[in-house]
Amino acid sequence: MRTIDVTKDHCPMTFVKVKIALEELALGERLDVLLTPGEPLENVPKSAEAEGNRIVEIKEENGNYHVVIEKRGSIQAGCGCRCGVQNKPA
Repeated sequence: MRTIDVTKDHCPMTFVKVKIALEELALGERLDVLLTPGEPLENVPKSAEAEGNRIVEIKEENGNYHVVIEKRGSIQAGCGCRCGVQNKPA
């Protein structure tokens, strides 16, 4: 399982980095995303699910959170926060 750390990033970069990492995975593979509480913890899981992926686990560790995402199908969605980033069909 690949892990990415987006604790130093802010929206929309948290969404962009997770989306790119998921695109590099095969269906059924999992991505462990380390993120901060607040907006990233609220929006990354919501955005991943909106794109058709499955949240396997969310656990706290030393004040940050690991969100394990299983890659599923792809649905066009946005990042889920106030920044207004939306995916455009290719």
